[in-house]
Amino acid sequence: MEDFIQYNRQAWDAEVAKGNPWTQPVDSSVIAAARRGEWQIVLTPTKPVPAEWFPPLAGKPVLCLASGGGQQGPVLAAAGADVTVFDNSPQQLAQDELVARREGLALRTVQGDMRDLSVFPDASFDLIVHPVSNPFVDTVLPVWREAYRVLRPGGALLAGCVNPVAYLFDLKSWNEGRLVVRYKIPYSDLRDLSAAEFQELIAAKNEPVCFGHSLRDLIGGQIDAGFWIAGFYEDNGGGTDPLDPYIDHYFATRAIKGDVSR
Repeated sequence: MEDFIQYNRQAWDAEVAKGNPWTQPVDSSVIAAARRGEWQIVLTPTKPVPAEWFPPLAGKPVLCLASGGGQQGPVLAAAGADVTVFDNSPQQLAQDELVARREGLALRTVQGDMRDLSVFPDASFDLIVHPVSNPFVDTVLPVWREAYRVLRPGGALLAGCVNPVAYLFDLKSWNEGRLVVRYKIPYSDLRDLSAAEFQELIAAKNEPVCFGHSLRDLIGGQIDAGFWIAGFYEDNGGGTDPLDPYIDHYFATRAIKGDVSR
């Protein structure tokens, strides 16, 4: 596949039509509560981000990175932040725009590839919120480098990731609820599935192409980009993934641009 970014754009547009949980906008009660200062968001399937991970949001420029779907962005905007939502899928961005119109929120949307944030100048944001979405690009390292560039000194990147252990297993068996070890990490739907398997498991259903990144790239890549890891937690898949009884296979990091030892 020559252009998986274009393919994934169309696939996530289709996920909106399917009603994927990550594409469903928050309702008016959530926005009303956020305006009262009562809010939370998730980066991973179930656990809310700790409140202490957030700076005071009033007037602060916040980038919701690969975070369309009408969820994190509108909540943060209702809480007082100056929010930009950046996503590869126009239909995902349309969900944020829908909530913004419905609730009278000031919110900007920008369509693009999370590996390239050249549309934004250096030091543009105080906070980046990046829920689990980097499995949809072939390399996560430019995501970290670009996030570091567009953050202001002292700014934070809050990122959700998939533990690569989830990509060890045969995909068809996983979809049937069985765990069969088959693949090495890093993993790629494009490289590791046969043409027939790709057609059966991905293309025929118009599902996004996925990549399983190593922990070296997911965590070490943030450190190499210049970040200090200042927070970490794990989460499960909500009780429906085959790995849930055995290990929390999602995690989130809080990474700071600057020396947190001071």
